[in-house]
Amino acid sequence: MAEVIHLEIAAPVSSAPPKHVQQRFHVKSFGCQMNVYDSERMGDVLTAQGMAATDSPDDADVVVLNTCHIRERASEKLYSDIGRLRQPRRDGSRPTIVAAGCVAQAEGAEIAVRAPAVDVIVGPLAYHRLPQLLQEARGGRVIDIDMPAVPKFDALPARRIAQASAFLTVQEGCDKFCTFCVVPYTRGPETSRPAADLIAEAAALVARGVREITLLGQNVNAYAGGLSLSGLIRELAQIDGLARIRYTTSHPRDMEGAGGDDLIAAHAEVAKLMPYLHLPVQSGSSRILKAMNRAHTRDSYLATLARLRAARTDIALSGDFIVGFPGETEADFQQTLSIVHEVGYAAAYSFKYSVRPGTPAATMADQVPETVKDERLARLQAAINEASLAFNHTTIGRRCTVLLERPGRKPGQLIGKTPWLQSAVVSLPGAVIGDLVEVEIVSAMPNSVEAVPCATTQSPV
Repeated sequence: MAEVIHLEIAAPVSSAPPKHVQQRFHVKSFGCQMNVYDSERMGDVLTAQGMAATDSPDDADVVVLNTCHIRERASEKLYSDIGRLRQPRRDGSRPTIVAAGCVAQAEGAEIAVRAPAVDVIVGPLAYHRLPQLLQEARGGRVIDIDMPAVPKFDALPARRIAQASAFLTVQEGCDKFCTFCVVPYTRGPETSRPAADLIAEAAALVARGVREITLLGQNVNAYAGGLSLSGLIRELAQIDGLARIRYTTSHPRDMEGAGGDDLIAAHAEVAKLMPYLHLPVQSGSSRILKAMNRAHTRDSYLATLARLRAARTDIALSGDFIVGFPGETEADFQQTLSIVHEVGYAAAYSFKYSVRPGTPAATMADQVPETVKDERLARLQAAINEASLAFNHTTIGRRCTVLLERPGRKPGQLIGKTPWLQSAVVSLPGAVIGDLVEVEIVSAMPNSVEAVPCATTQSPV
């Protein structure tokens, strides 16, 4: 689905020769885990061209703004950053500015008009061409928001990640067409990567020190790359050195009935598959779910969770919620609050509905006033925080393994993830990032838990 845009080409601002010989790049990522993965891969592409990453846009030759159209005020954040970046530096230069991701895909023509300082506009399915686009941009702005038939993964360089945990995109795009969502228009239809490619990439990540892999997709449980998602998980579990497997984001429709049986069974049968599932419901009202074209109801969603809990009794659940969808009444919202209390989410993400041009919901009647959305969001977030704290308290006294991922604030502290995706703070002399350590959870906060090393041996989760 190529888009041809005819615009006056604006020549980029000339730059004084940089003091450093090696070109530097900075990637700023907005939004979801898929964008985090894409940002890492753009870094791989630029590194393969001999460039070096920098933590600050102020000393970068190229700044990539990887945007997400799902989050509120996505466009405003993009233009705000462009406004700062276009200001000349002391030597009169400015970086080459790249607008990438879903906002670039959906609003490429508008970005070109509103932000002449942007040198490259590239969609999420074309960023493997970034070096070529940067080369072409020396002669004027370049736009590539095509959706090519050749998957970008075939053209990407080897992963350069060296962390304890890594994302692995297995599926992209969406065929669900929720009435509020732009993903089918910015990421295209559902496509799956071949299982053999994924198994090889996962093995290479483990060889580089990765202990945990999170499988990514807009609808990850719709994966169909020669195996089902449960089949892929079972194959990945055979990789020596891979300790943990997670996946996100799932769609309830693909978990319902017989279609979800194999994946639910994997939670009971595959020890490396962590007891955590992110399953967005969006609303607790079946009436609003129908208006959203979610293809599940409140009751079918709760039935799926019951099947999951029967298979894995300690599974932790998280979800997504949208408040203020067109036509949402106070009674509908009360059903959303009640499902939060009924499910007992370990974590959840909540947003106010915001209009996405081109989506069916944008033209629906009965748009909810912003003041009502704000008030409902505050109440929902209070209920979610209460549920999260309550879940964390239920884990006090549990023994489990924690994958250490980063230093803590205090000397000797390390922070890692429990099997239930809680951030756990632990002090353990001699431990290093990447270690899996056995701990006991001793206290709980709203967003984390504190753990201590196990004094005696016991089979941890």
